[in-house]
Amino acid sequence: MSSIAWSAEEFEQRLRAQGRAYHIHHPFNAMLNTGKASPEQIRGWVANRYYYQISIPRKDAAILANCPDRAVRRQWIERILNHDGNEGDVGGIEAWLRLAEAVGLERAYVESLSEVVPAVRFAVDAYVTFARQSPWQEAVCSSLTELFAPEIHRQRLATWPEHYPWIDHEGLHYFRSRMPLAKRDVDHGLSVTLEYFNTPEQQQRALDILKFKLDILWAMNDAMAQRYGVST
Repeated sequence: MSSIAWSAEEFEQRLRAQGRAYHIHHPFNAMLNTGKASPEQIRGWVANRYYYQISIPRKDAAILANCPDRAVRRQWIERILNHDGNEGDVGGIEAWLRLAEAVGLERAYVESLSEVVPAVRFAVDAYVTFARQSPWQEAVCSSLTELFAPEIHRQRLATWPEHYPWIDHEGLHYFRSRMPLAKRDVDHGLSVTLEYFNTPEQQQRALDILKFKLDILWAMNDAMAQRYGVST
């Protein structure tokens, strides 16, 4: 480990380089975005990812509970409203349920969580627990997988209508809605991370935290691949 902290530019570059481990490269996700998934595999993915969607506001609430900085809280609370919904906006969770209906799932069935694979539940719960028990700056850092999210949403919007014409296009609203929010969330989370992690040891810790979150997302895909298979 270097005895000198990286510049903000180099540190950010190293954070972004972690994208090589993002689950966009996982065989299960590649199957979804290249048109090789069956309706059952798509429905399994949607039902399992719902557990992640409903856990994100809980993760963000844990960050708020641990954060004494009022200015940060003012910005971070927007994430909860974006998922849970607010006046004039149904929110990400409702948008995800509409995606579920568009792929042929009953809303009540998805909300029952009966389709959630145990390993997916374990991985998501581990992420929420990390946010609850860690310093708030570390939990913020773990959210930086958002650096890589716009591309995965772009892929879905570009390929799903062609490969899966049986899915109502209105059901893809979740992916469209995340595009403008992603930059705002990334800018804020990245500014906190670059400011707080400013020693060699802290910067390495930030990379390890981001890798932990990337592993969470990868493990979720591993679990779904085992349950539903991967079509080639």
